[in-house]
Amino acid sequence: MATTDNLRLGVNIDHVATVRNARGGGVPDPVRAAKLAEAAGADGITAHLREDRRHIADADIDALMAALTVPLNLEMAATDEMQAIALRHRPHAVCIVPEKREERTTEGGLEVAQDENRLAHFIAPLRDAGSRVSIFIAADRRQIEAAARIGAQVVELHTGAYCDAHAEGRLEDRDAELARITDMADLAHGLGLEVHAGHGLAYDTVAPIAALPEIRELNIGHFLIGEAIFVGLEEAIGEMRRRMDAARAGQALRW
Repeated sequence: MATTDNLRLGVNIDHVATVRNARGGGVPDPVRAAKLAEAAGADGITAHLREDRRHIADADIDALMAALTVPLNLEMAATDEMQAIALRHRPHAVCIVPEKREERTTEGGLEVAQDENRLAHFIAPLRDAGSRVSIFIAADRRQIEAAARIGAQVVELHTGAYCDAHAEGRLEDRDAELARITDMADLAHGLGLEVHAGHGLAYDTVAPIAALPEIRELNIGHFLIGEAIFVGLEEAIGEMRRRMDAARAGQALRW
């Protein structure tokens, strides 16, 4: 069983850039959002530099690296271009994710088990450069075991199916997904991997995930940016942090 030390919150600021890019220009500024998140208690900032630059741009990564005092987690596809960018910046962490141009957002976990050799060679220089390498995967035994074999230090378990089932009222499916995440977090921890989780988490779904002692970090973005429209970013992050901490301390019911 893992320790119950403080659970970290990584805030993804991609969709601040989405709003900016809808009109062009410089507002809203993702770096300003990142600094507000930092002040509100975020333990790190996540930014996904996509191949098509649909939200975060190269200049945003430059600015984030210069401005942040908390770690930057650079999400990226396993391409030569992205590897070169990561090696130039050497962020605290890189998270390797699947990427398709036609998708609205990352739709699932990376297929590691069928691409072990290439991914092992891809991540080795990133580790050597001092970045902590995370692999974004489904809560699936094959993928977790493959991630351990290729030398990843971290796995981030995809929580999208769990959140979708909850939102759609498919409670049996939701509970089955939660059970799967619980079991696979335990497996990954037992293999020596640090375990993170993220995708689709909101106020009403975060507690059961936050309560899992093997999970060390949650990465949450879209919900927080959306909630910030109504209550402000600092309040949205503060409320998420309160719910995470309460669940971690055993003070919150699962539903």
